[in-house]
Amino acid sequence: MSEKRLKKQLLKKQLFAKNRLVVLNEDTFEELFSLKLTLMNVFVVASIGAILIIFITTFIIAFTPLREYIPGYTSTKLKKDATELALKSDSLEFAIKKNEIYLQSIQKVLNGNLQYAKVNKDSILAISVDTLPDLQLTATESELKLRKEVSEQEKADKEKEKSSKKKHK
Repeated sequence: MSEKRLKKQLLKKQLFAKNRLVVLNEDTFEELFSLKLTLMNVFVVASIGAILIIFITTFIIAFTPLREYIPGYTSTKLKKDATELALKSDSLEFAIKKNEIYLQSIQKVLNGNLQYAKVNKDSILAISVDTLPDLQLTATESELKLRKEVSEQEKADKEKEKSSKKKHK
């Protein structure tokens, strides 16, 4: 146990022992500057410097266009363009479907399957528009009961609020 204690004391002594860093002019041996340092000071300064470099690098990458060069990140312009192109392609697909239906009806007329007077582009386009099916939007018994309970609760809350305002006046 005393050996461990001696090693700790020796390490502590080495970490906090003062050393002098001197920079000399080689030709004249003139001292340009000198610093009193300990190993602990050097370690602390190096650690703080490393943390600062990491922080600054992260900040630069996160908040500048450099992030676009990292795999996985895309530019906002690219995302915007992709969204616009997706919308345009959807509308073009819909227009192509309408035109195909129109062309099919014209082919039927040319083949003699339909009378010419019955072919109307507007009516064909109106039929081909995708519509939602009619939904039954009537409330069920449980929904009606819940609505009634909520309205009664709101009335009770309003009455309590009115009575509390009268007491404060």
